Amino acid sequence: MTALVLSFLCGKPIIRWLKKKQGEGQPIRTDGPESHLLTKKGTPTMGGCLILLAIGLSTILWTDWSNPLIWIVLVVTFGFGLLGAYDDFLKLTKRSHKGMSARIKLLGQITLSLVATYFITHYNADTLSYSVTFPFFKDFVLNLSYWYYIWAILVIVGSSNAVNLTDGLDGLAIVPVMIAAACFCLISYLVGNTIFSNYLQIHHVANTGELTIFLGALIGAGLGFLWFNAPPAKVFMGDTGSLAAGGALGTVAVITKHEIVLAIVGGLFVLEAVSVILQVGYFKLTGKRIFLMAPIHHHFEKKGWAEPTVVIRFWIIASILALVGLSTLKLR
Repeated sequence: MTALVLSFLCGKPIIRWLKKKQGEGQPIRTDGPESHLLTKKGTPTMGGCLILLAIGLSTILWTDWSNPLIWIVLVVTFGFGLLGAYDDFLKLTKRSHKGMSARIKLLGQITLSLVATYFITHYNADTLSYSVTFPFFKDFVLNLSYWYYIWAILVIVGSSNAVNLTDGLDGLAIVPVMIAAACFCLISYLVGNTIFSNYLQIHHVANTGELTIFLGALIGAGLGFLWFNAPPAKVFMGDTGSLAAGGALGTVAVITKHEIVLAIVGGLFVLEAVSVILQVGYFKLTGKRIFLMAPIHHHFEKKGWAEPTVVIRFWIIASILALVGLSTLKLR
């Protein structure tokens, strides 16, 4: 509620300030759907600043400052947000949809993820620290030893970039982010509670219950942002918001040992990322395209689906996948 109220109070002033500073708004891809050149021209970007502001203030206000897990997630979220903000800034100054070098962006993401993983594994120094757990199996655990660092980095960086790829239509990314956050709000509470984790036969990770504060703030901030991002959007979250939100979800999944469940709950993000990988790979091999345009939401736009149709149907898919992901808590 705090994050939601902050979003409502700060939304209009921040949007006015962004519009004043950016002038022509976010550069629109000329190779994208033709309608975007008309409907989205002049819309300011970097609306993720509003999300980060609401999350940061409300989390610090309500959370237990002595819990290191909160600070780990906040550092990753704001670190990825700063990377995204710099990328958005370069796009605006260059007046191009190409911003920061992909190599530099990836290096920054990997560095932040590596540092976060180090503190996560050393904070929860037990048999699960370097292990991967699997949904539907109550006892099967795969110990990766120090290879776990690579696994965790893939989860955090992959989640961040997958959300970033999904953010292409008004409201498309933020609602699935809120759905995933709501799922992990429940998961983090159950995983951190010995009674519930024993009853559900899921692996207990101490002190993760406090992450519900952060995830609740993410939901509230997302709802407030959606108020201004609903079609026709008055602001785009940009890389500032999408990289931060994806990084936050990935970090929470690593902490709670539910990385594979994130791939189910966030299956829509996985679908968007895979569509890009397939498109690029197939084009390099054959010179042909699988989809009319990638990410896949643009493919359906090219096929004639109206933007609200694509967005709402993708929300439905995200909701179904969230239910499947949550079912893993009971089906063991």
